Amino acid sequence: MKSRKVLATLTAATLLAACSSGTRSGDDGDDMTLTIASVDQGSIEKVVDAFKAANPGVTVNLTTSGADQYQQQIRTQLSSGTAPDVMTVWPGNGNPAATYVIAKPGYLLDLSGQPWAAQLPDAFKKVAQYEGKTYNAVFGLNGIGAVYNDEAMTEAGLTAPGTWTELLTFCKAAAGKGTPAFALGIQDNWVTQIALYALVATTVYSGDRDFDTRMAAGQATFAGSPWTTAMAKYQEMDGAGCFQKDPLGTSYEASQTLAATGKTLGIIQGNWIIGLLKQKNPGGKFTMKALPATDKPAEFIMPAAAGAGYGINAKAKNKELALKFVTFVMSPDGMKLFNEAQGSLPTLPDAPTTVDPGLADLTTFVKDDRTVPFMDQLWPNAKVQQTMLSGLQEVFSDQAKPADVLADMDTDYKAGS
Repeated sequence: MKSRKVLATLTAATLLAACSSGTRSGDDGDDMTLTIASVDQGSIEKVVDAFKAANPGVTVNLTTSGADQYQQQIRTQLSSGTAPDVMTVWPGNGNPAATYVIAKPGYLLDLSGQPWAAQLPDAFKKVAQYEGKTYNAVFGLNGIGAVYNDEAMTEAGLTAPGTWTELLTFCKAAAGKGTPAFALGIQDNWVTQIALYALVATTVYSGDRDFDTRMAAGQATFAGSPWTTAMAKYQEMDGAGCFQKDPLGTSYEASQTLAATGKTLGIIQGNWIIGLLKQKNPGGKFTMKALPATDKPAEFIMPAAAGAGYGINAKAKNKELALKFVTFVMSPDGMKLFNEAQGSLPTLPDAPTTVDPGLADLTTFVKDDRTVPFMDQLWPNAKVQQTMLSGLQEVFSDQAKPADVLADMDTDYKAGS
């Protein structure tokens, strides 16, 4: 199969600008200045403000960016010695800024000795550690599903679908009213995976909870599994008018606006989107439900796993202050603040977090053990996900077929670490 290039690339000038931006202010040795790079736009700001209030005199230079840009620039900064003190790190092994990927070359500080590290549930430890050492302060549990704009649904006179057949009918009805069911912003290529993961959770794992184990043992493949069914359903949703026109020309930011303002009835995303939607529509109410993938609701499974956390640069200019910030994030107060702002569930049991009522279904699925990790977190290398993301964009632009994308993913998976 032909190799696929990730479509979202940065020019050398862009990377240079990123490296020389405010992210590195305070490198002069000022022990009261902390630098942070994050993708938690809209939620980390409140945490930073609370941290500064608790530590008078501290300056925090915060840089936020989208996931595609961030994953590329942080690797460049780490390899060039210009990375910030604290940075977003994804769990597991699924992308260029994931725990295994950047802990292996020694870019992250070992956090195993921090009190919260021993308190992480085993499921989170597995993806926050590399070779038995903890490198990622994972503060939130996130899920993926269909997030509906309650007011827009009422105005359209429609209710959330409960089966796959109802979903297609819902999409056609919504399109007929001139208000597409779901906003899809796959100009940002990381977004391409979200709806697919929601479909894969049920189509693949409802009948085979050991699929990941069998993949790792070489006993299963993407191309020879119900991943093909999920791919076909993703395309069927597109054909049924489930998404607005030109998803490839719509950014993640623009998709938020569509869903928040009722230009669509909702969006298929992670629960972290709810906080962002409420920023754009403070009076709005948003409800997450499992995305139907079959006509048997008892089979439904939701993707739910540790969300992106925070790691500390092994060569941080201010390790002491960086550790203080991460400790704050993982404290009951910090975790409550972060999870409530982000709309996620806490990873530690003593965090007194008030869960958004729109996440009641997700909470139930987690409680009933009807969830699976985000698929990429246990893949053997980051290339599998990158091939999937760029391949899905090509599928939407009619430049590739799903079978070819899955075959390429199998090739990258078999290449191992």
